[in-house]
Amino acid sequence: MAPPTTHRLPAVVAIAGAVLVGVLTALQARVNGQLGLRIGDGFVAAVISFGSGLAALVLLSALLPSGRRGFTALIRGIRERTIPWWMLAGGLAGALTVATQGLAVAVIGVSLFTVGVVAGQTLNGLVLDRLGYGPGGVVAVTMPRVAGGALALVAVAISLQGGVLERVPLWMLVLPFLAGVGIAWQQATNGRLRQRVGTPLTATFVNFLGGTIVLAVAAGVHVGIVGAPRTLPDEPWLYLGGLVGVVYIFLSAALVAQTGVLLLGLGVVVGQLVTAFALDAVWPADAGPGWLTELLMVAVAAASVVVAIAPWRRRQPQP
Repeated sequence: MAPPTTHRLPAVVAIAGAVLVGVLTALQARVNGQLGLRIGDGFVAAVISFGSGLAALVLLSALLPSGRRGFTALIRGIRERTIPWWMLAGGLAGALTVATQGLAVAVIGVSLFTVGVVAGQTLNGLVLDRLGYGPGGVVAVTMPRVAGGALALVAVAISLQGGVLERVPLWMLVLPFLAGVGIAWQQATNGRLRQRVGTPLTATFVNFLGGTIVLAVAAGVHVGIVGAPRTLPDEPWLYLGGLVGVVYIFLSAALVAQTGVLLLGLGVVVGQLVTAFALDAVWPADAGPGWLTELLMVAVAAASVVVAIAPWRRRQPQP
């Protein structure tokens, strides 16, 4: 089954969309992290976040013609086996990301969470582009793109200065890295599913359905061991993480065919780090690396995208 033709967006527009995805990702991390801190259970916070997003997607899928068409195409593709099971598994990466936010962000801050994600996302983005896993097929891993990825990793190294490793449990740094690896795979998988069903809305719905199921099971086990939270906070903004996630996963599924996995990830990195710097500047975490370190980290990450995007904008299609 040949994928439909994708209308090409201008490079600047596609990268701006990727940066917006990063802004929303950082905002979601802060919201979910604070919700997990307030209720004392990151798993329950993750279920609340994903569950609210799923509820919104069910409503949108029922009301919008594109949602109904996408759902019909999804059911038909599953029945005819033109949509393999692994295209339905993107929600696993989303579940890991949201659970990590609820468990770690309130302690390590948005910036440290983000740089761990950056490392995993950058490395896996290079691999997936080289393998042609994304919806755009094989994307050449040129030296400028490798250099851009390397600069993103330099930003990660900068963020770990000042004794951060002594103040933060190792698992709180490893989990964001694994979440970043999963995010790169999720973006590519969602892009391919979006091609099969014809709309990012249905691809996003599949993500939230799978993620909610996984997180509900994990939260049920955790509550069975430690007990349920006694109270839930009253502030409405603490429950917006799911809606924010709906928007950025939708955008990721729509943009990845335009940019490739690595370039989407680098644009997201800039949005994440700039927003993380702003959030941690006004709302610092105990284990944060400090605003000077974060500012340098953001500048290096921004440079990584400038280096990577230049050859992509000039690249001519192969005959």
